[in-house]
Amino acid sequence: MRIYENLFIVRPDATEEEIDQLIEGMSKTVASGGGTVDKVEKWGKRKLAYRVEKHREGSYVLMQFTAAPELVKEFERRLRVQDSVLKFLSVRIDEVLKRIEKRRKEREKRAHRRPPVPAPQPSIAQQILAGGEPAHPLPGPPATPAAAQPGAAPAHPAPGAPAPKES
Repeated sequence: MRIYENLFIVRPDATEEEIDQLIEGMSKTVASGGGTVDKVEKWGKRKLAYRVEKHREGSYVLMQFTAAPELVKEFERRLRVQDSVLKFLSVRIDEVLKRIEKRRKEREKRAHRRPPVPAPQPSIAQQILAGGEPAHPLPGPPATPAAAQPGAAPAHPAPGAPAPKES
């Protein structure tokens, strides 16, 4: 038994009852062949990429089912003889699901080996809003030492600058 997805497009002028009957008939085909229908999604009317049998849009239906490969041939044969079905596509997805599951397990294994991420520290604004003192002082204008007052000589002259004259 393998897992398959089948997407088929029904004529846009088909009623909901006709689409439901078609889905029910295809589900019976799967059940009579010993398979199971896992999921049915009606996507509604959508615009087609190109005209198919003079139609620019169609009603999309996705069916996921588990069945033997021989049953898929019968499923597609029945879709081919339906006048209301414009296009269909069957895809085996059990291999893809296995690959996805394998990647997920590898990611989880790597995540367990990684060191835990430290909790983010609250910002200074969040600390102040919480009513506490910030862990780091707020940035502000630099403190001015007494020697840096206007008219006073700098404590350390800039490199290459002339030495200050003593009076």
